[in-house]
Amino acid sequence: MKLSIIIVNYNVRYFLEQALLSVQKASKNISSEVFVVDNNSVDDSVRMVTEKFPKVHLIANKDNPGFSKANNQAIRLAKGEYVLLLNPDTLVEEDTFEQCVAFMDAHPKAGALGVKMIDGSGNFLPESKRGLPTPMTAFYKTFGLSKLFPKSPTFNRYHLGFLDKDKTHEVDVLAGAFMLLRKSVLDKIGLLDETFFMYGEDIDLSYRVTKAGYQNYYFADTTIIHYKGESTKKGSLNYVKVFYNAMIIFAKKHFQGEKATLFVAILQFAIYFRAFLTIVSNFFKKIYLPLLDAILIFVGMYWLKDFWATSYFDDPNYYKPSFLYFNVPLYITGWLGSVYFNGGYDESGSIRKLVKGLIFGSILLAAIYGFLPLEYRTSRMLLLLGAVWAIISTFLLRTIFHFLKYKNLKVGQQPTKNLIIIGEEQEAERALELVNKANMTQNFIGFVAPEIDDNKTYLSHLNNLKEVVNIYKINEIIFCSKDISAQSIMHWMTQLGNKIGYKIVPPETMSIIGSNSKNTPGELYTVDIRYKISDTVQRRSKRLLDIVLAILFWIGYPIAFLFIQNKLSFLKNIFKVLIGQKTWVGYADLKESSKDLPTIRKGILSPLAGFESEQLDDATIQRLNFFYARDYDWTKDLELIWKGFRDLGR
Repeated sequence: MKLSIIIVNYNVRYFLEQALLSVQKASKNISSEVFVVDNNSVDDSVRMVTEKFPKVHLIANKDNPGFSKANNQAIRLAKGEYVLLLNPDTLVEEDTFEQCVAFMDAHPKAGALGVKMIDGSGNFLPESKRGLPTPMTAFYKTFGLSKLFPKSPTFNRYHLGFLDKDKTHEVDVLAGAFMLLRKSVLDKIGLLDETFFMYGEDIDLSYRVTKAGYQNYYFADTTIIHYKGESTKKGSLNYVKVFYNAMIIFAKKHFQGEKATLFVAILQFAIYFRAFLTIVSNFFKKIYLPLLDAILIFVGMYWLKDFWATSYFDDPNYYKPSFLYFNVPLYITGWLGSVYFNGGYDESGSIRKLVKGLIFGSILLAAIYGFLPLEYRTSRMLLLLGAVWAIISTFLLRTIFHFLKYKNLKVGQQPTKNLIIIGEEQEAERALELVNKANMTQNFIGFVAPEIDDNKTYLSHLNNLKEVVNIYKINEIIFCSKDISAQSIMHWMTQLGNKIGYKIVPPETMSIIGSNSKNTPGELYTVDIRYKISDTVQRRSKRLLDIVLAILFWIGYPIAFLFIQNKLSFLKNIFKVLIGQKTWVGYADLKESSKDLPTIRKGILSPLAGFESEQLDDATIQRLNFFYARDYDWTKDLELIWKGFRDLGR
């Protein structure tokens, strides 16, 4: 046996399926075995592997032991001369394995090998080749000097930016996404260190390879796609904590004395520094648009106050100072809070949601107005004028942003992308059907043939792809991997650049996989069921309903007391809902029924409200949970709470 391929999977079924299909093609001319270690996925990964890839050695864990332990499970069973650690969100070229093994055979001192990796937009991933994270290397990376001087041998040793990415080099550290190891070297240095749960284990393993007298090579003659490159993870605090803690484990393990103390100190500082930057960055991304809206509305209200006081009351000092520090902040909170809960600040927020939120907020403020003390009741007309200004100003702000980004005035509408599909007629037609079923909003231009073909069905053939892209202003390309080699796909991705979105339809699958940005994880379109309860606006509405009802139940407790069966538990439930431990309505309490459904809080009531649950079989309960998740609307919760009101003290 020449090669043992090991893939650790966790809830990326469709990416795994594509990876395994590419592995099958790449293994045709080499004796190999494939292991998939599943770390307790709940997305049907195990069944997919069992049904579609019966020759794969499947290890289905009942928990998630981490990346290192899962790989070690398979390595202990591996029979190959070489062991390849491969991520499930990758796509390899047809001759990748042959080229890598041939290189290793020709270089007996090579202990491990990595390859050139690109993301889903064709961008080179710098983590393909790395230097040893010494204290100064870590310092330069932490404080951004490596980005300021990307080609510097001093400042960018972490990603070895001074080495040509198109040439093979001996390097210090390889990426665990694709790491080919000589089995005899593993037997000598030991398996992956299971102290590392995730991140850092590849650095540790690479370092141990070199300490044993072998070399690590970055091999530039073959390329793979890695959808979720390192850049996709940095937006989370969890990544900062886990990554830098892994570096601390590495430092304590391999460095001694002052060097280790300095390294750990730098890394500990880096955790807080990077966490601070992450919090600030994430906060600014969420708050900048509401903040600009608030400033614009405040400035407008300031002017409207003077205008109305002068033109209507003939007294520029008619309004008290309290108007600016009490009324205006109250109005802004009401308007923008309503916009938020209507989804106006979501990434997909539309002008309709914005205007709807502002109108609803105005109605809410008008209702509150009557309850304000007399000294704070300024003018209903000023509230109305402010609402009009809020709509105009926020719309104008979005118009400016939209024009700067898309160079048109179709506000709230992302430009429809011009799409072509590359593949043989039958597979291309199947891909188009998937596009339509998955509700991808694209302007389909036509098909491109993989080879020269006189069939008038095609716009042209693959050799003329650059001309087709330019003539028809193509923004999106879908490759049918059944008809086009992975090598050809990657070639065109790097040739055409990252201004185009690339997606791949693997053969005999119901998914379209791709990524339009190196800073976003892989995108996935499937014809699978879409659950409304997963929608951001619906989840927010559900949480808002929970809070409002909890407050109302608290206020009306003396009346509710007459109907609720377990009074003390009802009080506890109100508190638990308010702090987010529970929701008023969740799934029925049956493990099997909610296993594959979107996760929500544990419910006090369930879709079984109004039914005698002991009379329902498991299949019926599963269906009720399924329909609740698929068709969710906040009015459904109200209906179920009305039916099960007496049981709110459960």
